[in-house]
Amino acid sequence: MLPLTFAPEVDAALKAGKPVVALESTIITHGMPWPQNVETARAVEAAVRAEGAVPATMAVTGGRIHVGLTDAGLEALGQAKDVAKLSRADLAACLATGGTGATTVAATMICARLAGISVFATGGIGGVHRGAETSFDISADLAELAQTAVTVVAAGAKAILDLPKTLEYLETAGVPVIAYGQDDFPAFWSRSSGLKAPLRMDSAEAIAAAHRMRGRLGLPGGQLVANPIPAGDEIARGEIMPVIEAALAEAAAKGIAAKAVTPFLLGRIFELTEGRSLAANIALVLNNARLGARIAAALSKG
Repeated sequence: MLPLTFAPEVDAALKAGKPVVALESTIITHGMPWPQNVETARAVEAAVRAEGAVPATMAVTGGRIHVGLTDAGLEALGQAKDVAKLSRADLAACLATGGTGATTVAATMICARLAGISVFATGGIGGVHRGAETSFDISADLAELAQTAVTVVAAGAKAILDLPKTLEYLETAGVPVIAYGQDDFPAFWSRSSGLKAPLRMDSAEAIAAAHRMRGRLGLPGGQLVANPIPAGDEIARGEIMPVIEAALAEAAAKGIAAKAVTPFLLGRIFELTEGRSLAANIALVLNNARLGARIAAALSKG
Protein backbone atom coordinates (compact mmCIF):
# COMPACT_ATOMS: atom_id res chain seq x y z
CA MET A 1 0.00 0.00 0.00
CA LEU A 2 1.47 3.33 -1.07
CA PRO A 3 1.68 6.00 1.67
CA LEU A 4 -0.53 8.46 -0.23
CA THR A 5 -3.16 10.71 1.31
CA PHE A 6 -5.29 12.49 -1.28
CA ALA A 7 -7.04 15.77 -0.64
CA PRO A 8 -10.76 15.24 -1.36
CA GLU A 9 -10.72 17.67 -4.30
CA VAL A 10 -7.76 15.88 -5.92
CA ASP A 11 -9.19 12.41 -5.26
CA ALA A 12 -12.50 13.34 -6.89
CA ALA A 13 -10.78 14.91 -9.92
CA LEU A 14 -8.54 11.89 -10.55
CA LYS A 15 -11.42 9.43 -10.26
CA ALA A 16 -13.47 11.53 -12.69
CA GLY A 17 -10.60 11.83 -15.19
CA LYS A 18 -10.43 15.60 -14.75
CA PRO A 19 -7.15 17.53 -15.24
CA VAL A 20 -4.84 17.72 -12.22
CA VAL A 21 -1.56 19.64 -11.91
CA ALA A 22 1.08 18.68 -9.36
CA LEU A 23 2.83 21.51 -7.49
CA GLU A 24 5.99 21.38 -5.39
CA SER A 25 6.31 22.57 -1.81
CA THR A 26 9.96 23.65 -1.51
CA ILE A 27 8.91 26.95 -3.08
CA ILE A 28 6.86 27.39 0.12
CA THR A 29 9.46 26.25 2.64
CA HIS A 30 12.75 27.18 0.98
CA GLY A 31 12.05 29.38 -2.04
CA MET A 32 10.29 32.43 -0.61
CA PRO A 33 9.98 34.25 2.72
CA TRP A 34 6.84 34.33 4.85
CA PRO A 35 4.14 35.51 4.10
CA GLN A 36 4.80 35.72 0.34
CA ASN A 37 5.36 31.97 0.26
CA VAL A 38 1.82 31.07 1.32
CA GLU A 39 0.27 33.95 -0.62
CA THR A 40 2.07 32.72 -3.73
CA ALA A 41 1.06 29.09 -3.11
CA ARG A 42 -2.59 30.14 -2.88
CA ALA A 43 -2.29 32.29 -6.00
CA VAL A 44 -0.68 29.42 -7.93
CA GLU A 45 -3.44 27.03 -6.92
CA ALA A 46 -6.01 29.67 -7.94
CA ALA A 47 -4.31 30.05 -11.33
CA VAL A 48 -4.56 26.29 -11.90
CA ARG A 49 -8.26 26.31 -10.98
CA ALA A 50 -8.94 29.31 -13.21
CA GLU A 51 -7.78 27.23 -16.19
CA GLY A 52 -10.17 24.40 -15.28
CA ALA A 53 -7.74 22.05 -13.53
CA VAL A 54 -7.26 20.95 -9.92
CA PRO A 55 -4.01 21.75 -8.04
CA ALA A 56 -2.22 19.06 -6.04
CA THR A 57 0.50 20.58 -3.86
CA MET A 58 2.79 17.80 -2.59
CA ALA A 59 4.30 17.56 0.89
CA VAL A 60 5.31 14.88 3.40
CA THR A 61 4.05 14.81 6.98
CA GLY A 62 3.44 12.00 9.45
CA GLY A 63 4.83 9.30 7.20
CA ARG A 64 2.45 10.15 4.35
CA ILE A 65 2.74 11.84 0.97
CA HIS A 66 -0.01 14.42 0.88
CA VAL A 67 -1.35 14.80 -2.65
CA GLY A 68 -2.97 18.19 -2.28
CA LEU A 69 -3.00 20.40 0.81
CA THR A 70 -5.87 22.18 2.52
CA ASP A 71 -5.60 25.92 3.05
CA ALA A 72 -4.76 25.25 6.70
CA GLY A 73 -2.11 22.78 5.55
CA LEU A 74 -0.52 25.39 3.31
CA GLU A 75 -0.50 27.88 6.18
CA ALA A 76 1.12 25.42 8.57
CA LEU A 77 3.78 24.39 6.08
CA GLY A 78 4.57 28.02 5.25
CA GLN A 79 5.44 28.73 8.89
CA ALA A 80 7.02 25.38 9.78
CA LYS A 81 10.65 25.28 10.93
CA ASP A 82 13.37 22.78 10.04
CA VAL A 83 11.44 21.26 7.15
CA ALA A 84 13.52 18.76 5.18
CA LYS A 85 14.14 19.52 1.50
CA LEU A 86 13.31 16.20 -0.12
CA SER A 87 14.69 14.73 -3.32
CA ARG A 88 14.89 11.13 -4.56
CA ALA A 89 17.68 10.23 -2.12
CA ASP A 90 15.85 11.16 1.09
CA LEU A 91 12.12 10.89 0.29
CA ALA A 92 11.77 7.31 1.55
CA ALA A 93 13.80 7.97 4.72
CA CYS A 94 11.62 10.97 5.63
CA LEU A 95 8.47 8.90 5.13
CA ALA A 96 9.86 5.97 7.13
CA THR A 97 10.81 8.17 10.09
CA GLY A 98 7.61 10.23 10.10
CA GLY A 99 9.37 13.49 9.35
CA THR A 100 8.11 16.63 7.67
CA GLY A 101 9.46 17.40 4.23
CA ALA A 102 8.88 19.65 1.26
CA THR A 103 9.25 18.19 -2.20
CA THR A 104 11.79 19.41 -4.74
CA VAL A 105 11.26 19.02 -8.48
CA ALA A 106 12.60 15.45 -8.38
CA ALA A 107 10.53 14.38 -5.37
CA THR A 108 7.39 16.05 -6.73
CA MET A 109 7.81 14.15 -9.99
CA ILE A 110 8.06 10.86 -8.06
CA CYS A 111 4.99 11.69 -5.97
CA ALA A 112 3.00 12.83 -9.00
CA ARG A 113 3.79 9.61 -10.86
CA LEU A 114 2.75 7.51 -7.85
CA ALA A 115 -0.51 9.46 -7.64
CA GLY A 116 -1.28 9.13 -11.36
CA ILE A 117 -0.68 12.80 -12.19
CA SER A 118 1.08 13.50 -15.50
CA VAL A 119 1.75 17.26 -15.35
CA PHE A 120 3.76 19.27 -12.85
CA ALA A 121 4.22 23.05 -12.84
CA THR A 122 7.11 24.67 -10.99
CA GLY A 123 9.34 27.76 -11.12
CA GLY A 124 12.65 26.54 -12.51
CA ILE A 125 14.39 23.18 -12.46
CA GLY A 126 17.77 22.50 -10.92
CA GLY A 127 20.65 21.63 -13.18
CA VAL A 128 24.40 21.48 -13.57
CA HIS A 129 26.03 23.90 -11.13
CA ARG A 130 28.91 26.08 -12.16
CA GLY A 131 32.20 24.35 -11.52
CA ALA A 132 30.53 20.93 -11.69
CA GLU A 133 33.54 19.62 -13.61
CA THR A 134 35.38 19.62 -10.27
CA SER A 135 32.54 19.58 -7.69
CA PHE A 136 30.26 17.11 -9.52
CA ASP A 137 27.35 19.21 -8.22
CA ILE A 138 24.45 18.27 -10.50
CA SER A 139 20.81 18.48 -9.42
CA ALA A 140 18.88 15.25 -9.08
CA ASP A 141 16.12 16.98 -11.07
CA LEU A 142 17.93 16.15 -14.30
CA ALA A 143 18.22 12.43 -13.61
CA GLU A 144 14.57 12.41 -12.55
CA LEU A 145 13.50 13.95 -15.83
CA ALA A 146 15.31 11.09 -17.57
CA GLN A 147 13.42 8.35 -15.73
CA THR A 148 10.03 9.58 -14.45
CA ALA A 149 7.24 10.08 -16.98
CA VAL A 150 5.90 13.47 -15.93
CA THR A 151 5.73 16.60 -18.11
CA VAL A 152 7.35 19.43 -16.14
CA VAL A 153 6.53 23.06 -16.91
CA ALA A 154 9.25 25.48 -15.76
CA ALA A 155 10.74 28.82 -16.81
CA GLY A 156 13.84 26.93 -17.92
CA ALA A 157 16.59 26.12 -15.45
CA LYS A 158 17.55 28.56 -12.70
CA ALA A 159 19.86 31.22 -14.15
CA ILE A 160 22.39 30.69 -11.35
CA LEU A 161 23.38 27.41 -13.03
CA ASP A 162 25.62 26.43 -15.93
CA LEU A 163 22.92 26.45 -18.59
CA PRO A 164 24.97 25.11 -21.54
CA LYS A 165 26.05 22.10 -19.47
CA THR A 166 22.49 21.63 -18.20
CA LEU A 167 21.15 21.43 -21.75
CA GLU A 168 23.99 19.08 -22.70
CA TYR A 169 23.14 16.77 -19.79
CA LEU A 170 19.45 16.73 -20.74
CA GLU A 171 20.30 15.90 -24.35
CA THR A 172 22.57 13.04 -23.30
CA ALA A 173 19.85 11.72 -20.96
CA GLY A 174 17.27 11.78 -23.76
CA VAL A 175 15.02 14.40 -22.15
CA PRO A 176 12.93 16.46 -24.60
CA VAL A 177 13.47 20.18 -23.89
CA ILE A 178 10.57 22.07 -25.45
CA ALA A 179 10.57 25.87 -25.54
CA TYR A 180 7.00 27.15 -25.48
CA GLY A 181 6.20 29.80 -28.07
CA GLN A 182 9.80 30.77 -28.86
CA ASP A 183 13.07 29.33 -30.14
CA ASP A 184 15.34 30.40 -27.26
CA PHE A 185 15.75 28.47 -24.03
CA PRO A 186 14.52 30.78 -21.24
CA ALA A 187 16.63 31.53 -18.17
CA PHE A 188 14.18 31.82 -15.26
CA TRP A 189 14.05 35.59 -14.59
CA SER A 190 14.89 36.31 -18.25
CA ARG A 191 13.06 35.25 -21.39
CA SER A 192 16.27 34.23 -23.13
CA SER A 193 19.46 32.50 -22.01
CA GLY A 194 21.15 33.22 -25.33
CA LEU A 195 20.88 29.49 -26.09
CA LYS A 196 18.60 27.84 -28.62
CA ALA A 197 16.19 25.26 -27.24
CA PRO A 198 16.33 21.81 -28.87
CA LEU A 199 12.58 21.79 -29.57
CA ARG A 200 9.76 24.32 -29.90
CA MET A 201 6.01 23.85 -29.54
CA ASP A 202 3.34 26.53 -29.63
CA SER A 203 0.32 24.86 -28.05
CA ALA A 204 -0.66 22.84 -25.00
CA GLU A 205 -2.24 20.30 -27.32
CA ALA A 206 1.06 19.64 -29.13
CA ILE A 207 2.86 19.15 -25.81
CA ALA A 208 0.15 16.77 -24.60
CA ALA A 209 0.37 14.81 -27.86
CA ALA A 210 4.14 14.44 -27.42
CA HIS A 211 3.61 13.21 -23.84
CA ARG A 212 1.13 10.59 -25.04
CA MET A 213 3.44 9.49 -27.87
CA ARG A 214 6.33 8.93 -25.48
CA GLY A 215 4.05 6.65 -23.49
CA ARG A 216 3.04 4.68 -26.57
CA LEU A 217 6.69 4.25 -27.54
CA GLY A 218 7.58 3.05 -24.05
CA LEU A 219 10.21 5.74 -23.62
CA PRO A 220 11.24 6.35 -20.00
CA GLY A 221 11.33 9.81 -18.52
CA GLY A 222 9.39 13.00 -18.86
CA GLN A 223 9.45 16.22 -20.82
CA LEU A 224 10.76 19.64 -19.83
CA VAL A 225 8.55 22.43 -21.11
CA ALA A 226 10.55 25.67 -20.93
CA ASN A 227 7.95 28.42 -20.61
CA PRO A 228 9.40 31.97 -20.74
CA ILE A 229 8.47 34.49 -18.08
CA PRO A 230 5.94 37.07 -19.39
CA ALA A 231 7.72 39.95 -21.13
CA GLY A 232 6.43 42.56 -18.71
CA ASP A 233 7.79 40.71 -15.69
CA GLU A 234 11.27 39.69 -16.80
CA ILE A 235 14.62 40.99 -15.59
CA ALA A 236 16.69 41.19 -18.74
CA ARG A 237 19.71 38.90 -18.98
CA GLY A 238 22.13 41.82 -19.22
CA GLU A 239 20.82 43.19 -15.93
CA ILE A 240 20.49 40.01 -13.89
CA MET A 241 23.78 38.30 -14.83
CA PRO A 242 26.09 40.74 -12.94
CA VAL A 243 23.89 40.27 -9.87
CA ILE A 244 24.13 36.48 -10.18
CA GLU A 245 27.91 36.65 -10.55
CA ALA A 246 28.19 38.77 -7.40
CA ALA A 247 26.01 36.32 -5.43
CA LEU A 248 28.00 33.34 -6.70
CA ALA A 249 31.26 35.00 -5.64
CA GLU A 250 29.85 35.57 -2.13
CA ALA A 251 28.72 31.95 -1.86
CA ALA A 252 32.16 30.71 -2.88
CA ALA A 253 33.89 33.05 -0.42
CA LYS A 254 31.69 31.78 2.42
CA GLY A 255 32.15 28.13 1.50
CA ILE A 256 28.45 27.55 0.93
CA ALA A 257 27.86 24.28 -0.93
CA ALA A 258 25.44 21.45 -1.78
CA LYS A 259 21.77 21.99 -0.91
CA ALA A 260 22.52 25.29 0.83
CA VAL A 261 23.73 26.97 -2.39
CA THR A 262 20.43 27.64 -4.14
CA PRO A 263 18.56 29.10 -1.12
CA PHE A 264 21.54 31.36 -0.36
CA LEU A 265 21.82 32.59 -3.93
CA LEU A 266 18.10 33.24 -4.30
CA GLY A 267 18.08 35.17 -1.03
CA ARG A 268 21.10 37.24 -1.95
CA ILE A 269 19.76 38.00 -5.43
CA PHE A 270 16.50 39.12 -3.80
CA GLU A 271 18.46 41.60 -1.70
CA LEU A 272 20.61 42.85 -4.57
CA THR A 273 17.60 43.40 -6.85
CA GLU A 274 15.60 45.04 -4.04
CA GLY A 275 12.88 42.45 -4.30
CA ARG A 276 12.47 42.45 -8.08
CA SER A 277 13.70 38.87 -8.36
CA LEU A 278 10.92 37.69 -6.05
CA ALA A 279 8.26 39.58 -8.01
CA ALA A 280 9.57 37.99 -11.22
CA ASN A 281 9.67 34.57 -9.55
CA ILE A 282 6.02 34.86 -8.54
CA ALA A 283 5.01 35.97 -12.05
CA LEU A 284 6.78 33.07 -13.75
CA VAL A 285 5.37 30.47 -11.36
CA LEU A 286 1.84 31.73 -12.04
CA ASN A 287 2.54 31.65 -15.77
CA ASN A 288 3.78 28.07 -15.54
CA ALA A 289 0.76 27.02 -13.49
CA ARG A 290 -1.58 28.33 -16.17
CA LEU A 291 0.25 26.50 -18.96
CA GLY A 292 0.48 23.34 -16.86
CA ALA A 293 -3.29 23.41 -16.37
CA ARG A 294 -3.87 23.78 -20.12
CA ILE A 295 -1.56 20.83 -20.84
CA ALA A 296 -3.33 18.72 -18.21
CA ALA A 297 -6.69 19.65 -19.76
CA ALA A 298 -5.41 18.63 -23.21
CA LEU A 299 -4.18 15.29 -21.81
CA SER A 300 -7.53 14.62 -20.11
CA LYS A 301 -9.26 14.91 -23.50
CA GLY A 302 -6.96 12.37 -25.11
